Amino acid sequence: RPPRSTPLYSSAASDVYKRQIMSIAPTGLDIRFDETRVETGRNFYGGAQQVIWLIQGLVGQGCESVLVCPAGARIAGIAREAGIDVINIPCAGEHDFTFPFRLHGYLVRVKPDIVHCHGRRGADFPGGWGAKTAGVPAVVSRRVDNPESPASAWLRYRPFSKVIAVSQNVASALARSRVSNRRVAVIRDAVDINAVNPDADRSRLRRFGVNDDSFAIAVVAQLIKRKGHRFLLDVLPALVAEHPHIKVVFFGVGGRESELRLLVARLGITDVVHFAGFCSDLDDYLGAFDLLVHPAEKEGLGVAMLKAAAVKLPVIAFDIAGSREAVQHLKTGILVPHTDLRELQLAIGTLCEEADIRAELGANGRERMQLEFNVETMAECHARVYAVSYTHLTLPTNREV
Repeated sequence: RPPRSTPLYSSAASDVYKRQIMSIAPTGLDIRFDETRVETGRNFYGGAQQVIWLIQGLVGQGCESVLVCPAGARIAGIAREAGIDVINIPCAGEHDFTFPFRLHGYLVRVKPDIVHCHGRRGADFPGGWGAKTAGVPAVVSRRVDNPESPASAWLRYRPFSKVIAVSQNVASALARSRVSNRRVAVIRDAVDINAVNPDADRSRLRRFGVNDDSFAIAVVAQLIKRKGHRFLLDVLPALVAEHPHIKVVFFGVGGRESELRLLVARLGITDVVHFAGFCSDLDDYLGAFDLLVHPAEKEGLGVAMLKAAAVKLPVIAFDIAGSREAVQHLKTGILVPHTDLRELQLAIGTLCEEADIRAELGANGRERMQLEFNVETMAECHARVYAVSYTHLTLPTNREV
């Protein structure tokens, strides 16, 4: 169990982080740019949310952004509602080899200072070559730690002056693919503290079968294998036998939903687990839950864990590289040995019983988000990377900025 005397998160780490930000580019550089941002994903998952927050944060850095995305993308409507300029350019995915030509034509007309490509559904490889042929400096964000062959990585990242990794874990994956450290900057994802609600009304959860006396566990992840939902389901029958007031809500969609529903039925916990699908308003009531469990086997960083911390929810996750950066063990949550079901069950049971420990971990988590994972810091980091790319300066070797 976490010691009850766990101190609040220290600001010392934040001070170090701020010094590292300033080292990414010489002081005195003009970091105000007109930039074009390319996001070609269809759904509004964590990465797309980061794009919106980054654009909003860059306003404070003097940067003007235009978002390029397909007309049917969910981010298009959300961006327009936020007052962001949106240009719709069709993109059928990573293998749409006409997209670079369409993007090239647009960039030649508008002549932005820099292009930032996000995602892997056509935004990285085709988007990068569209920018390169238009003669516009470009950077790309990498969110996942999936293995990639050196040859594939060389071709994918060749058009970009800088590859921005959202965590040190992702940077390590790039290094294993032999992407030069001098081309990689680590800029962690952020949370807009003002956009999430830590004091959400518990009644918002009734539609998910959660009552006032329930112990409500949220799982926010695509329903895919690597997110590890099955590990939580495996320990739920024993947990519910000891804590019958437990309720679990799965937020997300994915190819394994049918399989997970069958597993829930086979385990006899259909009255415990609710499949909520994708909920665009989750930020409004995530704080009404008691705990976030994130049993992913692999994770780039995990925006869901950052959002949970921002609304004062403790997080339980496996002790893997990406989760280790999002969660501080025994300070903002509990990291369980990878796929150790006994320890996972023990951790959940402990926090189910100990409300004071949950409150302390939650308070620590929100303070850490305010100090180290704020949008202003993320935006300044990006502006400095843009400055380096635009002026063709030599970058320092990979460091967390």
